[in-house]
Amino acid sequence: MSTQLWAGRFEAAPDEAMQTFGASLPIDWRLWREDIAGSRAHARMLAAQGVISEQDALAITAGLGRIAARIEAGDFDFRIADEDIHMAIESALIADIGDAGRRLHTGRSRNDQVATDMRLYLLRRTRELAERINRLRATILKLAEDNPEVILPGYTHLQKAQPVLFAHHLLAWFWMFSRDFGRFKTAHRAADASPLGAAALAGSGYPLDRQMTAAELGFSQVIPNSLDAVSDRDFLLDALFACTTTVLHLSRLAEELILWSSEEFGFITLADAFSTGSSIMPQKKNPDFAELVRGRTGRIVGDLVGLITVLKGLPLAYNKDLQEDKKGVFDALDTLELALGATDGMLATLRVNSEHMFDGAQGGYMAATDLADFLVTRGLPFRRAHELVGRLVLLAEKTGRRLSQLTTEELLAADENFADLQPETLAVEHVVARRTTEGGTAPVRVAEQLLLAHSRLREDAAALNFEDGEEH
Repeated sequence: MSTQLWAGRFEAAPDEAMQTFGASLPIDWRLWREDIAGSRAHARMLAAQGVISEQDALAITAGLGRIAARIEAGDFDFRIADEDIHMAIESALIADIGDAGRRLHTGRSRNDQVATDMRLYLLRRTRELAERINRLRATILKLAEDNPEVILPGYTHLQKAQPVLFAHHLLAWFWMFSRDFGRFKTAHRAADASPLGAAALAGSGYPLDRQMTAAELGFSQVIPNSLDAVSDRDFLLDALFACTTTVLHLSRLAEELILWSSEEFGFITLADAFSTGSSIMPQKKNPDFAELVRGRTGRIVGDLVGLITVLKGLPLAYNKDLQEDKKGVFDALDTLELALGATDGMLATLRVNSEHMFDGAQGGYMAATDLADFLVTRGLPFRRAHELVGRLVLLAEKTGRRLSQLTTEELLAADENFADLQPETLAVEHVVARRTTEGGTAPVRVAEQLLLAHSRLREDAAALNFEDGEEH
């Protein structure tokens, strides 16, 4: 005879191989804190509603406390036969306190129980990851402020385009991760609704107080439809999407760190603590951790696609397919946390090779647009100025020179207005300083942007308590 808590209708135990195939305990054991919290709230509510006695509720909460202590101490026997964390804890509770433990599941199903656990887990983890994103953003701001005058080449199509301040370049990453913070805030809000009390799918005949359990667990509201409460996994998709966009940004940043730390670029030097060597080539210093950030992006993208595929076409309400909602979520959250830590560490410890950056900004004819703009100020249409300067670039390229090395005669042969051209027009410092539009790379604008970034970071740091009040 089966020993499962649901075994009354069955005459035989589950097939051993299928029992292993169907068990989620190796994955969902990490929900034990949330499961115990939900069970405590449910027991107290049952007692308050007169469904079970106050004595039973006290026995249940005390027994759950002992189980929590055993798990914390590593002294809890997780058995595959228990299937999942919910049954593992309930079985241990019954073994500890007897019939009072058997009353815990009154008015509750594993369907609303697991949905509650996952939402509680997401409330905690989305906040933790939002905090890690803010730490990375603070590191980016410090690196920008420590290098206020450093100039490097800006690129389009990975070809040199126009010089920019290094601080300006870093701030582009700051704003990307600011949007990621917002996505985790959105994911947190999406998880903030209690399914507890929806039972299997139709609600319960017991006088359950769903508002009471929601309040005790820290939810701001209950899910209004019982079918939706047990079948919804959109909140997990929101969290996975937040993970995916964040790791995509980390991957792009990692690619730059890899390129910039190469001998060909030489813009930065990564700290030894965030580099590795070669098993055969003694001279190597490899950006392995940046490469791992880039490489593990595929795992998180796969986790998102995997859950989307699981959810596609599922009929209401609960289906066993939904057991597959956890592994990818756990993997994505864990992987992203490590990637954020690695990136933060690399940025906090790298050395900026400002001379190499400045030397790189000298090539690529990056003052060409400024030459065209100079002619525009003398009355030429921009397209005509663009064509003339393009010819000058071609001349410089064929003769192996920079634009600043063209002779006065060559410039005047292109257009007589170049007689008024001042030499500093072609200096990269001048090119950078001219970009004074809002959000531009001119030092005055970057200084403004840094103030704005600090203000945004302070606001978001305060919003890390977004599970409280109106930010909930």
